[in-house]
Amino acid sequence: MPVHPSAELIRFARRNSPFYAELYAGLPDRTERLTDLPVVPQAEFWRANTPRGNRLLTGPLTEAVVFKSGGTTGAPKFSFYSREEWREFTTSFGTGLVDAGLRPGHRVADLFYAGDLYASHTFLLDALQHSPVANVRLPIGGAAPLASTVRTLEQFEAQVVAGTPTTLCALADHLVADGRQLPHVELLLFGGEGLFQDQQPLLAKAFPHARVSSVGYAAVDAGLLGRPVPGPDTRVHQVFAPETVVEILDEHTGEPVTGEGVPGRVVVTDLRRRLMPVLRYPVGDRAEWTDAATGRFRILGRAQEGVRVGPVSLYTEDVLDLVRAADTAGRVTGVQLVVRRWNGRDGLVLRLACHGPDELRETAAAVERALHTARPLYPEAVAAGHVHPLSVDLVRHHELAVNTRTGKLLRVLDERPHS
Repeated sequence: MPVHPSAELIRFARRNSPFYAELYAGLPDRTERLTDLPVVPQAEFWRANTPRGNRLLTGPLTEAVVFKSGGTTGAPKFSFYSREEWREFTTSFGTGLVDAGLRPGHRVADLFYAGDLYASHTFLLDALQHSPVANVRLPIGGAAPLASTVRTLEQFEAQVVAGTPTTLCALADHLVADGRQLPHVELLLFGGEGLFQDQQPLLAKAFPHARVSSVGYAAVDAGLLGRPVPGPDTRVHQVFAPETVVEILDEHTGEPVTGEGVPGRVVVTDLRRRLMPVLRYPVGDRAEWTDAATGRFRILGRAQEGVRVGPVSLYTEDVLDLVRAADTAGRVTGVQLVVRRWNGRDGLVLRLACHGPDELRETAAAVERALHTARPLYPEAVAAGHVHPLSVDLVRHHELAVNTRTGKLLRVLDERPHS
């Protein structure tokens, strides 16, 4: 598929997608520059992007692959790709695997998760298949018993193991507990969440000869974002050009950041996708340019659109909806999601503000039950020892953190170390 000029893609989206037609209704007919477009409002984007009565897609759903990401059981987020779009997506990502360290003949174990419309396992398998270097693919999956996974890795002397940091660390812990190592593994590829320094000693014990690298930066909703950049900082990536346009926007003004070292929120435009157009879509991450001229940037963690707690994604709007539903008396005056890391695991602290915190004890319990019901992956991750249990803190409104410049409430605080 060709890379579409931005002006042509804008015209196509306005003409064929009711959502974009409404979003751009106030813009001149000949609007051609991406920077003249508003950033996509995520809540409205997902309300329009439904299996029935879809107002985002540019045509009928007659040929596509469908995946699910992030949302709660009551509000899942679906992404749609045509056959050609998915092939181009995975082919481009496959070229980036070479930058991550994939070499001809490598035997690669895919430990990402499959099923229930999740994309990561299928995505990596297809990316490996379309990679420019020959490789042997071992589609083990993330749900296989650890003993079985180890047996397969040993039988095939797998040189590359790919999965989320949570899965890789669980595998490493299993090996260390058994007093075993896998010295033939040369490369560990992680994705789906950040890898922290406190996880690396465990990985080194189990895989003494393995180098650790990002598998690449992509999302099933946003598409291609960045290819790995060899070096000691696994957070640094290179924009997939010309397929995508990545912008880093100032968190206060919304203007594009052009200088290095200035944090901002990541938005992306995919110049190939037409079935489900992605135009200035907020990814939900913060980043900074390390070399703006060449398109290199460093991922700094999550932005206000959502949080990633270990292997669990939560959209901020979903959590706010759960709080509103549980707070039948309307006592909650503010909500803040705080992500922390201690004892080698992530944990989520949900701050609920009100005039008299003692009044919210029952509401806090109801919110916790509602979140566990709506996002069962969270209590499952707790039971597996991957994340700390959810904590609900009752505070006064003035105790909520705000932006020191604007005074606006910060919906998400990521207090984990990102160095």
